[in-house]
Amino acid sequence: MMKVKKAILLSAGFGTRLRPLTNTLPKCLVPINGKPLLQIWLEQLTKNGIEEFLINSHYLSEQVQKFIENSGFKNQVTIFHEPELLGTLGTLKSTLGFWQNESVLIAHADNLCLCSWQKFQQKFFSKSDDVMATMMVFNTDTPQSCGIIEYNDSGLVTSFHEKVEHPPSNLANAAIYLFDSRVSQLIEQSTQQESDISLHFIPKLLGKLDFWPTDGYLRDIGSLESLAKAESDMSNMNI
Repeated sequence: MMKVKKAILLSAGFGTRLRPLTNTLPKCLVPINGKPLLQIWLEQLTKNGIEEFLINSHYLSEQVQKFIENSGFKNQVTIFHEPELLGTLGTLKSTLGFWQNESVLIAHADNLCLCSWQKFQQKFFSKSDDVMATMMVFNTDTPQSCGIIEYNDSGLVTSFHEKVEHPPSNLANAAIYLFDSRVSQLIEQSTQQESDISLHFIPKLLGKLDFWPTDGYLRDIGSLESLAKAESDMSNMNI
């Protein structure tokens, strides 16, 4: 089976809604049942064929650097420090040298995601030639707070609605993508004002983007309540 070997983990968020935890800890290192979120990502993806990682850093970046240096992943990880936040699309554009010649997994690593990563990759590698990317999606109970997709009979994403008042469905963007190398050319052409993947880039992929409904567990670790729910859920799953 073909495998994607590179991943970019977007990890530079402040985690303001997780205060006071994040007063002294970057969001990507917040522990879930004792294990930092970033470690969960690195362990999962390494087991599923990812060999090289790029992680962006900003807030309390020295802690991220120290965590990687003391981990078993230090030889696989490049840290891309952003003195000023570039936005998710800005990060991809600034790190083209890392991934532009091959397929790459892009993930917002402040989410907790446990799924069949190999099935996600199978979907990506079985796409038709005119499709450049695969988006992971999930069913949400709060579609107004998510990016919602619409799709056609061919399974291609045809519309994308980012946090609108009357979303057309509850099928939401999980903010996890597989991009093939052609996507880098589109990103290279993006303007400085276009800084966000969901807002400024996904609309450019409509008709060239398919999707994979996650078969696992997905939660945004964005608040103390959500963190507590994730810890409870993982305990019940014995993870």
